[in-house]
Amino acid sequence: MACLLETPIRMSVLSEVTASSRHYVDRLFDPDPQKVLQGVIDMKNAVIGNNKQKANLIVLGAVPRLLYLLQQETSSTELKTECAVVLGSLAMGTENNVKSLLDCHIIPALLQGLLSPDLKFIEACLRCLRTIFTSPVTPEELLYTDATVIPHLMALLSRSRYTQEYICQIFSHCCKGPDHQTILFNHGAVQNIAHLLTSVSYKVRMQALKCFSVLAFENPQVSMTLVNVLVDGELLPQIFVKMLQRDKPIEMQLTSAKCLTYMCRAGAIRTDDNCIVLKLDHDLKHAHELRQAAFKLYASLGANDEDIRKKIIETENMMDRIVTGLSESSVKVRLAAVRCLHSLSRSVQQLRTSFQDHAVWKPLMKVLQNAPDEILVVASSMLCNLLLEFSPSKEPILESGAVELLCGLTQSENPALRVNGIWALMNMAFQAEQKIKADILRSLSTEQLFRLLSDSDLNVLMKTLGLLRNLLSTRPHIDKIMSTHGKQIMQAVTLILEGEHNIEVKEQTLCILANIADGTTAKELIMTNDDILQKIKYYMGHSHVKLQLAAMFCISNLVWNDEEGSQERQDKLRDMGIVDILHKLSQSPDSNLCDKHLTDVELLPTRPLHPRLRGPRICEVMANERAKTALQQYLA
Repeated sequence: MACLLETPIRMSVLSEVTASSRHYVDRLFDPDPQKVLQGVIDMKNAVIGNNKQKANLIVLGAVPRLLYLLQQETSSTELKTECAVVLGSLAMGTENNVKSLLDCHIIPALLQGLLSPDLKFIEACLRCLRTIFTSPVTPEELLYTDATVIPHLMALLSRSRYTQEYICQIFSHCCKGPDHQTILFNHGAVQNIAHLLTSVSYKVRMQALKCFSVLAFENPQVSMTLVNVLVDGELLPQIFVKMLQRDKPIEMQLTSAKCLTYMCRAGAIRTDDNCIVLKLDHDLKHAHELRQAAFKLYASLGANDEDIRKKIIETENMMDRIVTGLSESSVKVRLAAVRCLHSLSRSVQQLRTSFQDHAVWKPLMKVLQNAPDEILVVASSMLCNLLLEFSPSKEPILESGAVELLCGLTQSENPALRVNGIWALMNMAFQAEQKIKADILRSLSTEQLFRLLSDSDLNVLMKTLGLLRNLLSTRPHIDKIMSTHGKQIMQAVTLILEGEHNIEVKEQTLCILANIADGTTAKELIMTNDDILQKIKYYMGHSHVKLQLAAMFCISNLVWNDEEGSQERQDKLRDMGIVDILHKLSQSPDSNLCDKHLTDVELLPTRPLHPRLRGPRICEVMANERAKTALQQYLA
């Protein structure tokens, strides 16, 4: 019944959300220009930081109307500027938002806006263009389609520090090969951008520097030209060397080093030049050490404090810098960056927001493909957190082939990697669809699963049991899995219950039996196995309360009154003496134990089981007394 209600509920919520957003779009069509302007301003305030609102407005057709108003000669400059600001905010949402904007031909409209004499409008158009062109879904060629665009952008460089920052950023992102380098070079990019390296604005200097790094990359013509360029009486290579100094930001030091490296490779600078060799070797090493230390510090600060994690993530460009650290050439920097992200990933809120906004899972999956064990251990531990049920990253990670990767980790000789591999699979299987569970079992193989159940490392064994519990949840899944793997699973359960294992291991194993007992057909694998039934009976009388409770959950699911065959199962259990044990447990001084036995004593249809005993599920079975720490067994 719950499944049948789900769709109309979602439709109702969507209708309410859409209705609440529609009035913003309706106001764009008001005949009063002043009301239209106020409507655009209100829309701007509504979409800031609200991706759902952005998506709703795009669906409701706000973009074509905003573009129409932006291009109308009768629109005031203020209205045009506000339209450009709103469009820029929409572009800062998801990649799908950018695709929608591109489909509405936003780039030609914004480029046309650059012909306006009004500087504020120009800056708003450039800011929006910058956001769109820096998106990975935007083809760079769109910048070069009209031959008049590049020279006009060069001319706009002198208008303000904002035009300088935005245009340089557009150039650095859209210069992807020799053809683009040639176009920019022929239109005077070197001469027009060189003086920006001495700007009072750090952002302008940094974006100009990035432009030179992409222009000089594998391009002898540009590199040879840069050598002789003078800026305020100083040669460009000397300016680059100054930007390598320790008092400069690390980003600036690294980008300057790139420029000098590309110039050396092109033969524009001698490779034995002392100021280059010594400065690059020394300062790059120093920069790596600084970044490593910074990432380590942030990892320690955010390890156990949610407020500190939030402050770290909200620091401007911090997430971008940490994510960039995942692709550093220095192994130590990469390791420190992964540790930092792992520390931040312990925040449920950040997993839902910042980690999804920055698509952290993408570079993380690349790291996991080929990295030293020391990085793999931390990266795979972080992946465990990204695969939690509430993490938006879970689905794209699954689609990127994570199952095979994680199953491979379970075969590692490194125990830590085996633990993380099985841990991540356990989180992946939590409340998963049947297809995902089938993929896990197929990729892992039954043989490997049972090798893990006999692993000498206790953590590996516990997480493998956790995986089994999560696989064996919801009746159709339980029955399906037990129909194909029932014999092997029952053998493994028997071996563990007979072995010399600690209380926690046996508790988990009994909870697996409780889940099997919740199946429709699967429970017969228990009822027809006298050896297993005797073991359940034995643990009901065990001295440890946890094992008694887990055993009683098995009995509860076997005797549930409204299921077919319940009377026969009750009779068999009564003949085994289960009722006598339950009566003895009623005298237990442990309140939890007494509470659990109450409904089981009545092994007849006269009284239903207590709701808390119905249908044990993954990690919910024994969770009442540990509800506050329920997430801890999932967070790595």
